[in-house]
Amino acid sequence: MAFLKFAQKQIEKRFLSAEANPPEEPQLAYQAANLQGLGTRARQEDSFTVANAFDAAMAQEKGLFFAVCDGMGGPGGGKLASELAVETFMSVCLDKLSPEMDLEGAKQVAESAVAAANAAVYERSCEGSMRGMGTTLVSALVRDGRALLNNVGDSRAYLIRSGGDIARITKDHSLVERLVDRGDITAEEARTYPGRNLITRALGPDPEAPSDSYEAVLEAGDCLLLCTDGLIETATDQEMAAAVLEAGDGGACLERLLELARSRGAPDNVTAVLLRQQ
Repeated sequence: MAFLKFAQKQIEKRFLSAEANPPEEPQLAYQAANLQGLGTRARQEDSFTVANAFDAAMAQEKGLFFAVCDGMGGPGGGKLASELAVETFMSVCLDKLSPEMDLEGAKQVAESAVAAANAAVYERSCEGSMRGMGTTLVSALVRDGRALLNNVGDSRAYLIRSGGDIARITKDHSLVERLVDRGDITAEEARTYPGRNLITRALGPDPEAPSDSYEAVLEAGDCLLLCTDGLIETATDQEMAAAVLEAGDGGACLERLLELARSRGAPDNVTAVLLRQQ
């Protein structure tokens, strides 16, 4: 088994104050954690943001938004791509979201934020040393008990119900997803298929990279999990749901997920962001 360095870079837990959520509405808890593997991947190329979760006034004004990116592109390129995408996505959301905006308006902002992230990464990828760099992105904008999600690539969003059901919300832009859709391979076979890491869409390689949009209603006890393929490749959907629900506390949930990835020799970076509806 390849040697792994387990680095839990950040596990945070905060609860929004009553100023951000009226007393009769459930509050939200947010956690983020990261695992860096020193197996076949010797450098950290994932980035994430958990924006407004720790600022009740800003959360009330702008909403809450989260993004996870998995970069690619050789020494320096992958990390730069994922950082640029996260920073640009967050900047656009902070600039354009407003309290009076309805869900349709918020959805348009999220889509424009992804488009801006692609433009930022593409511009840098045209430079000689950074040519070919890119990144996946999965994001969630939470407003009024709903999560507006976008994705490009194979980083995913899952909805985990308190009763134990888990559903993948996003659809991968990847070779194996196409093969599964065509019936050439099964979803189980896709987990070990030789070309499972080949993605068909990413931020950065092309001037335009359309994102897919989804919407989920969050109920009491629900968890929203955003993660990179490093976790997906080392844990089944059912194992992820069990780790989230059995651990109880959000930070413990992520610790269990990351420990599971480490125990199975995760060759890639693993990044997960967990949102729990209280």
